[in-house]
Amino acid sequence: MIKQFTIRLCLMFSFFSVLLFSCKKQQDDPSVKPEDNRFTKVVLTEGMDEPMEMTFLPGRRILFVERKGAVKVFDENSGELIQVGFVPVNTKYTNKEGVVREAEEGLMGVIADPNYEKNHWIYMYYADPDVPKHVLARWELKGNELIDASKKILLEVPTQREECCHTGGGMVFDKDGNLYLTTGNNTVNPREGTSNLDERPGYENSDDQRAPSNTYDLRGKILRIKPEPDGTYTIPEGNLFPVGMEKTRPEIYTMGHRNPWRPTLDSKTGYLYWGEVGPDAVTDSIWGPKGYDEFNQAKGPGFFGWPYFIGDNQAYTSHDYESNTYGEPYDVNNPVNESVNNTGLRELPTPVIPAMIWYPYGVSEEFPMLGSSGRSATGGPVFRKADFKKDAPHVFPAYYEGKWLIVDFMRGWIMAVTMDDNGDYVSMERFLPNETFSSAIDMDFGPDGALYILEYGSAWFRGNPNSRIVKIEYNGGNRKPMVQATSDKKAGAVPFKANLSSEGTLDYDTYDQGKLKYEWKIVSDKGVQKLLKEKNPSFDFQEAGTYQVTLTVTDTKGEQNSAGFQIFAGNEPPQVKIEFSGNRTFYFGQPEIQYSVSVSDKEDGSTQEGKIKAEEVAITFDYVPSGFDPIEIASKQSGAETMAILNIGKNLIEGSDCKSCHQYDKSSIGPSYIAVAEKYSKTASNIDYLVDKILNGGSGVWGDHGMSAHPELSESDAKRMVDFILSMNEVKPTVMPLPLSGSIKPEIPEGEDGQGGFLLRASYIDKGAGQIASLSGVDYVALKNPFVDPQSAAIRKGVNLLTTPSINFFMVGDQSHVGFKSIDLSGVEAINLFVNVSPRNGAVGGYIEARLGSPDGQIIGQSQKMEPLNQGFRRPPAGVNIIQWRRENTPKAEIKINNTSGLQDVFFIFRNPDAGKEDILMSISEIQFSNKISQD
Repeated sequence: MIKQFTIRLCLMFSFFSVLLFSCKKQQDDPSVKPEDNRFTKVVLTEGMDEPMEMTFLPGRRILFVERKGAVKVFDENSGELIQVGFVPVNTKYTNKEGVVREAEEGLMGVIADPNYEKNHWIYMYYADPDVPKHVLARWELKGNELIDASKKILLEVPTQREECCHTGGGMVFDKDGNLYLTTGNNTVNPREGTSNLDERPGYENSDDQRAPSNTYDLRGKILRIKPEPDGTYTIPEGNLFPVGMEKTRPEIYTMGHRNPWRPTLDSKTGYLYWGEVGPDAVTDSIWGPKGYDEFNQAKGPGFFGWPYFIGDNQAYTSHDYESNTYGEPYDVNNPVNESVNNTGLRELPTPVIPAMIWYPYGVSEEFPMLGSSGRSATGGPVFRKADFKKDAPHVFPAYYEGKWLIVDFMRGWIMAVTMDDNGDYVSMERFLPNETFSSAIDMDFGPDGALYILEYGSAWFRGNPNSRIVKIEYNGGNRKPMVQATSDKKAGAVPFKANLSSEGTLDYDTYDQGKLKYEWKIVSDKGVQKLLKEKNPSFDFQEAGTYQVTLTVTDTKGEQNSAGFQIFAGNEPPQVKIEFSGNRTFYFGQPEIQYSVSVSDKEDGSTQEGKIKAEEVAITFDYVPSGFDPIEIASKQSGAETMAILNIGKNLIEGSDCKSCHQYDKSSIGPSYIAVAEKYSKTASNIDYLVDKILNGGSGVWGDHGMSAHPELSESDAKRMVDFILSMNEVKPTVMPLPLSGSIKPEIPEGEDGQGGFLLRASYIDKGAGQIASLSGVDYVALKNPFVDPQSAAIRKGVNLLTTPSINFFMVGDQSHVGFKSIDLSGVEAINLFVNVSPRNGAVGGYIEARLGSPDGQIIGQSQKMEPLNQGFRRPPAGVNIIQWRRENTPKAEIKINNTSGLQDVFFIFRNPDAGKEDILMSISEIQFSNKISQD
C-alpha cells in the first residue's frame, strides 16, 4: 500500500513538474508573443523642465539632466525628486546681425560610469556658457550632491553658436569601458530642406562639408574614447582612423551624420544603433531626394554619407550657390569632400553605409507601418535577457530577444525591429499599439528589466506639465491595474469644485473585475491633506495652494499602481483670444490679415483695462514650411515669451517706489540694477535672498543706507522683479513684438516652395497669485495651405493606401469616405478634388458628395461624375514646377458648395451605387478648398 502510494506520488510529482516546465517553456518561447495587457505603464514623475537624457544609478535611482543646466535624481523607492547639482550652460544663439534666439543646446547628455558603485563618477555633455564649444566632463556624485570641485574636462568640441541646429549628446558605454558620444552637425537648416552645401565666403555655417564629412572635425560624428581615471582619455583600437594619421581625428568611430541622437549597443554582437534626424524637404527636387529620418546600425566604424547621401544612399546633387547651377549627383562609389571649408581628407571612407530604416514625412514605401506625420527619430535599446540579474522583476519575455525597440519623438509609437543572426533587418511590429509615447527624448531598459521612457513634453524650450518619466513593466503573473486619473478643472480662484475621475482605469485579470480599491490622496503645499475612497469623487478647494492629487488603485492581490496631477487653487488661468478676420483654417493668398488680441485674467485684470500691457503678451507670426523643423519656430516663440515675462517684472518695478533709490545703470541712493546683476549670479539661493530683501528690507550690503521693506508686494511679484534685475546682464532673445492689434503681411520666405502655411500665436503667462505659480493662456490661428493631403484625413472608410511604386490613395466601394475635423468653411465657395480614374487599376469612377458633421450629414455640394480616363504615364518636362504641373494635368472633381461658415467636420462621400464592394472608384492626390481669391 505504502509502495503504491509512493509510486502515485512520484508520478503526480513528475506530472506537475512536466506541466510546470511546459508552462515555463511556453512563457519563454521566443515564438510566442506576449499579450499587450501583460505590460503596465507606470508614471514615475512629471512636470520637469526640458529633460534631455537619463541614466540609472544603484538603489533604484534615476539620474537625468535638464537643458538649462539642472541635474536631478528621482528615487523610485521614495518617489522623491531631488536636484543634486547645476551646470552653467549656454542656451542662446546670436547671429552675425545680432539677432538672439533660444538655442537647441545647453546641458545635453549624461551617463554614469560603469563602475559607479565604486567611483561615483558621472559624465555630462554641455554647451560651455562662455566659449562656443561643447564639453564632455566628469564629476563625482556623492549621495545627492554633485561635487563641483571634482570636475575634469575630457574632451572639447569647437562649435558655432550663431545659427541653429543639432547637438547630439547621447552616450553609451561598451563592456570594455569605451564611451560612445554622438555629436550633431552644428549647421544651418537650409530653407529648401535638403542637404546644406553652401561654400560661399561668409556662409561657412551653411556648409555641412566642414563638419560631418570632414575627417578632421568632431561634429556630425559618433566618437569612441576610453576615459581614464585621471580624467583624460585614450583611443581604443578599431576606430575609423588610427592615431597619428594626417588630417584625421582618432576619436571618430563613425562619421557622416546630421543629427545622431540616442545610441545603444547590442551587448551580444557589439553593434551600435541610434536614431538620426534628417532634413525637412517633403518632395524630391533638383537638389536631390526628399528628407528622411533614419534608424542606423554600425557593425563597425564607417562613413554614413551625410551630406552627400541620405536613406538607402540616395544621392544629393552638387550645387554651386554662387552661380545657382547644379552638377551631377554625388558618386556613392567614390565619395570625396572638395569643399573649401574641408580641413580633412579629400577621399572619404568607403563603402558608404546606408541607413537600416529610413522614412519621410509621408508614408514610406519601404516601411509603411511607420505612418505619416512629423518625424524625429530618437533611438532605443536592443533587448538581451542576459543583461539582467535573474531576480530582476520585470524582464521582458524571450519573444523580444535581440529585437531593437525604437521610438520617434514626434509620432508616439515604439516599434520592435527584428533582425537576423547577421544583424540585418527582417521586419518590424508596433509595440503596445494602443499606447502613445509622445515626446520621447530617451528610452532604455533599467536594471529591473522594465523599459523606461523619458518624455520631454509637448512644447519646446520650456518646462512642460506633461514631461515625465514612464516605465513599462512586464508582468508574467498578476497584472497591476492600469490607472487613469483626470479632473474637469485643474486651476481656479477659490473656492471651486473639481470633479475627479478614474474613467479608463482597468485591470486585465478577471478575478479583479469589479473588486479594485480606489484611494485619492490630496495634499497641498500648506499641509492640507484629504483621503477620498470613492471611484469618482468631487472635492471643494477652499484654501489657496498647490495641490498634488494622486489616485492609487489596488487589486485583490495587493498590487498597486498610481497616477496623479497638480491642481492650482487660488489662481484662475488667463484667457487669451485672437479676433481674426477671414478664414481660420486656410491662407488664400490675401496680402494683409487683420487681427486683435485680448487677454483677461481674474487676478491680473485685462488688456482692455490696461492692467495687462501689450509688451507683457507674446504675439508671434511665422511662416510654417510644408515640412518644417518645429525647433526653429519654437525658438522665436520662446524668445517672445521670455521677453514678455521679463517685461512684467520691469513694469512692476516701474510701478513701485524702487526707482527712488535705484537706477537701471547708474548708482543712486542704492546700487544700480546692473550692479546687482553683476554681484549675484542667477541661482535659486540668490533669488530667494533678494526676494526676501525686497519684501523685508535690509542694510549693510551696499552701504549704510537701509533698504525699505515692501510687505504690500506678493512673493511672486517680488520674484518677477528679481528675475528682471538678474537678467539685465544676460544675452536677451531678439524679437520684434507684435502689437495687440493691427495688420500682418504674410510673406513666403525666399527659397520656400509656398506649400506651407502661417501661424499667428498669442500667449500670456500671468503674475501668479500669492504663493501660487503662474499659469499660461494661449490662442493661435494656424492657416494651412488650401491644398490638403488626403492622408491627413482623421476619419476613413473604404480607403486602400498603396505605397509601391508610388503613393495611391484609393477609394473602394460605394459610400467610401474620408473626413476632416474642424475645417473653417467661411468664404469657401468650392472644393476641388484632384482624382484619377484609371482603367489600368480597374477604377470605375463615380461622383463625390460633401457633407457636414457625419457621412450621412447635411449635404452641401456634389461633384460631376468622374469617368474612367486612360492618361498613361507622363513625365513632367524639365525645369517646370512639378507640383503645379501635376495640378494642371490631374482631373478635378469640382464641388460648388452652399454658403457655409464656421468650424465644421467635413466629409467627402464617394458614390457609385453600381460599384461592387471591392471596386476602386478613384484615387485622390489632393483636395483644394477654394475661395474667390484663389479662383481669380
